[in-house]
Amino acid sequence: MFTSLLIANRGEIACRVIRTAKRLGIRTIAVYSDADRDALHAKMADEAVHIGGSAARDSYLSIDRIIAACKQTGAAAVHPGYGFLSENAEFAAALETAGIIFVGPPTKAVEAMGDKITSKKLAAEAGVSTVPGHMGLIADADEAVTIAREVGYPVMIKASAGGGGKGMRIAWTDAEAREGFERSKSEAASSFGDDRIFIEKFVTEPRHIEIQLIGDQHGTVLYLNERECSIQRRNQKVIEEAPSPFLDAATRRAMGEQAVALAKAVGYFSAGTVEFIVDKDRNFYFLEMNTRLQVEHPVTELITGLDLVELMLRVAAGETLPLTQQDVGIDGWAIESRLYAEDPYRNFLPSTGRLTRYRPPAEERDAEHAVRNDTGVYEGGEISTFYDPMIAKLCAWAPDRAAAIGVMQEALDQFEVEGVGNNIPFLSAVMAQPRFREGRLTTGYIAEEFPDGFTGVTLSATELTHLAALACVSAYALDTRSHTGPEKRRAVLIGADRWDFAVRADGIEYWLTDGAGKKLLVETGWKPGLSLAIARVDGELHHVRVDRVTAGFRLRWRGADLVARVLWPKVADLMPLMPVKLPPDLSKFLLCPMPGQVVRIDVREGDVVEAGQNLAIVEAMKMENVLRAERRARVSKVRVAPGAVLAVDEVILEFEAI
Repeated sequence: MFTSLLIANRGEIACRVIRTAKRLGIRTIAVYSDADRDALHAKMADEAVHIGGSAARDSYLSIDRIIAACKQTGAAAVHPGYGFLSENAEFAAALETAGIIFVGPPTKAVEAMGDKITSKKLAAEAGVSTVPGHMGLIADADEAVTIAREVGYPVMIKASAGGGGKGMRIAWTDAEAREGFERSKSEAASSFGDDRIFIEKFVTEPRHIEIQLIGDQHGTVLYLNERECSIQRRNQKVIEEAPSPFLDAATRRAMGEQAVALAKAVGYFSAGTVEFIVDKDRNFYFLEMNTRLQVEHPVTELITGLDLVELMLRVAAGETLPLTQQDVGIDGWAIESRLYAEDPYRNFLPSTGRLTRYRPPAEERDAEHAVRNDTGVYEGGEISTFYDPMIAKLCAWAPDRAAAIGVMQEALDQFEVEGVGNNIPFLSAVMAQPRFREGRLTTGYIAEEFPDGFTGVTLSATELTHLAALACVSAYALDTRSHTGPEKRRAVLIGADRWDFAVRADGIEYWLTDGAGKKLLVETGWKPGLSLAIARVDGELHHVRVDRVTAGFRLRWRGADLVARVLWPKVADLMPLMPVKLPPDLSKFLLCPMPGQVVRIDVREGDVVEAGQNLAIVEAMKMENVLRAERRARVSKVRVAPGAVLAVDEVILEFEAI
């Protein structure tokens, strides 16, 4: 085994690799950009080297700077993580030339599988089932439309060098094919420096299921079961699990054997993943091969007991795999939720800023459950505009799927993130949906279940009553602490609903009696200043995030975000008479929905626009977002020019009625 390892990456995956390397006694070397001077991965490593500017092209995508850092520190090997240079054959070749071990597959395999067009041809030759499509390069939008018609709508337009959901569009019409080609080509050039595009048939009711591989340099390749990755938004995975609730043993074996055949056809070793699209009849089709460690690898580790990073390091050092295919089993069920810095209430637009609070649930494992949190951030750290908006990967394990969902729900309830928008409410909402719990998944799940976007969760009458009771006893605890003499009777208002309670306290036990004489027992040790309340209400355990607001509390639980006002009953009686402040009218403005850079303005002052017409394109987190008109109007003023960097809600255009 080599003695030193440079991690050519950042964020949670860099931290993940560092943990295993340190356990193996390997000296770790981090690299960091200007934006990452205070990043967690730079603090965790034994040594850290500055490699350039904040933009990825000036640091994490610079082969020369990574090689220079290796020579400066004497690094014997490089682990590329995922993204950035992890699937760049030129990088792997440059390391080989410099005499540095690349912790990944051979250069030829990276080159062959990294190009989606070449990989599909190789897959077909290796006997792997492939999706119908046009594997040649496409010159322009007109040719894209012609090919889309030949393949048959709907089609998937994809960047040949793509990944992470970038450079991908689904088209159902000629107009969408034309627009999708242009946007995919632009995103691909920006994200990968390679704007080649191809088109394939889009399988309806598809599931995205992938096979994890591990191979050594002595000819052994194993498949480590599958992962279900169907819960996606804009082709970006959000929730993954292992195993899949859909596959049977025969399909799992067939997919695994085809994945191994493809790997052997290109002399593959190290960790890799073969992704498939699976239809409702369990027919499966090769999608692509990722020649690196996947973001979602922890769920495979949780059900197999293997450390994939350790296996990658040992394989890179020339060791043989310490197991056979017969040794690979499935122990329980694991689920991963990706926590992103994005606002689910605003169509999941990226959010940036400082993490004023970051308190994940405790990591633990026993025979009945496990919680794991892979992260690269810390309280007080920054989420910048330069990189992926991931905050953490929260994983839950249990003996079966239903129990794993329960562990995940409780862990999400306990996860505290403040300072940036985050998708915890959305993740909690999905966990509670009957369709998800039944395992009826497709890659269109989010669009189908949330066609109008995410607007929060509607709780049951019992759940609302439990939260109202918790708010009531929290207010009682506040009054007791202030020595003002707690008022025994309280009214709790949540929206249009009202509860009247009489309170009797005995230590951590609070007996509440409502207006009909029904009693509720609330057991909680919550005290003023705590941001997480752990309470039993009528015997049911709740982990509720609690923040004080005027005359009450903001309560967040299971995807719901509520304000509970706790008042004296006479004051509550007067609340319906209070005037309601109306929000300002912003309908005459096009506001920037996220921090980002204006790529293009498609209209001029004086233009009349129609509902749905493209107005501008804003790039954020390397994704292009098309802003469209909501109604017919005339553009009265263009406030910004292409290239402008805007904050949330800055004005782009002004309109006037016609």
